[in-house]
Amino acid sequence: MPLTVSVRRAVLPAAVLAAVVMPAAPAHAAPVSVTATVETAPVSHSGDAADDPAIWVHPTDPAKSVVVATDKKGALEVYDLSGARIQRISGDHGNNVDLRGDIVVSADDEAAGGDGAMHVYRIDPATRQLKHLKDVPTEVTAHGICLYTSPVSGKLYAFPNSTSGRVEQWELAVDGTSVTATSVRLWDAGSAVEGCYADESTGKLYLGEEDVGVWVYGAEPTAGTARTKLDSTGSGGHLTADAEGIAAAGNRLYVSSQGSDDFTVYDRTTRAYLGRFAVSNGTAADDCEDTDGIDATAANLGPAFPQGVFICQDGSNGTPGTSGNQNFKFVPLQRVTAHFG
Repeated sequence: MPLTVSVRRAVLPAAVLAAVVMPAAPAHAAPVSVTATVETAPVSHSGDAADDPAIWVHPTDPAKSVVVATDKKGALEVYDLSGARIQRISGDHGNNVDLRGDIVVSADDEAAGGDGAMHVYRIDPATRQLKHLKDVPTEVTAHGICLYTSPVSGKLYAFPNSTSGRVEQWELAVDGTSVTATSVRLWDAGSAVEGCYADESTGKLYLGEEDVGVWVYGAEPTAGTARTKLDSTGSGGHLTADAEGIAAAGNRLYVSSQGSDDFTVYDRTTRAYLGRFAVSNGTAADDCEDTDGIDATAANLGPAFPQGVFICQDGSNGTPGTSGNQNFKFVPLQRVTAHFG
């Protein structure tokens, strides 16, 4: 008589069974930790107000360099390298800001009756104050922005972009207090975009499509709309939506991976992914969380930042240091490059 063997199968909860059957998505490698040595005075408005910084390097005295940053609820602010506010321009609801030389441009999506505009300023090296030159209404509802000085023509360009996914390229000619603005390219990148960086060393425009990743376009006005992907928020990518601020310093490119409260690092030439870091609580300032805009420079900024600085917007400003309204943190760049070269 054949031997009958009874096998009792364990009944697993559905969630456990799914974990057994379905392989887990690969986790990002843990970020290295760095700390800030300076933080700015909090912006004047509460809630989600601070957004994007831009570093201006003083042409003759690097220690007098400043950071121009947005309080998108109603001001453009200027800070010295100690984090003290030295100018506040009310009425500018700029979400993003960028600069080249002494020209500063903010992207204000509440201007022009809600159609959006670029506010153009010039910074005076003697006073370190911004002077308003002109408002330029845009075809897109200007939300994000980056500037680019063409190594081919020497012309200055601005790239305002929108949460609708539309991107525009403008040629800006500034002569004294006169500004002439000409739209030279307009295209649709897909879904919501904001963070961007135009790289004179490579002629490339990096554009963050928030829920998708970072795209690489040509920055010249004749480049068309062909693109490649730097990195993705999806499977196999290293970003966690939203893909936000983008900046470069030295031979490294940085992207704010907002959903994971950290920053991805890439080789500026090969665009290879190198790793990630987080700005953590230190003795002088707290961490950077839920970061929107970033900026960085490898320039010598004097005794406080002799090898440059990395700056991040902090979505939740707590102690140590000031607490309350949002602000910006300054990290000596060598604390980052010590890990990524």
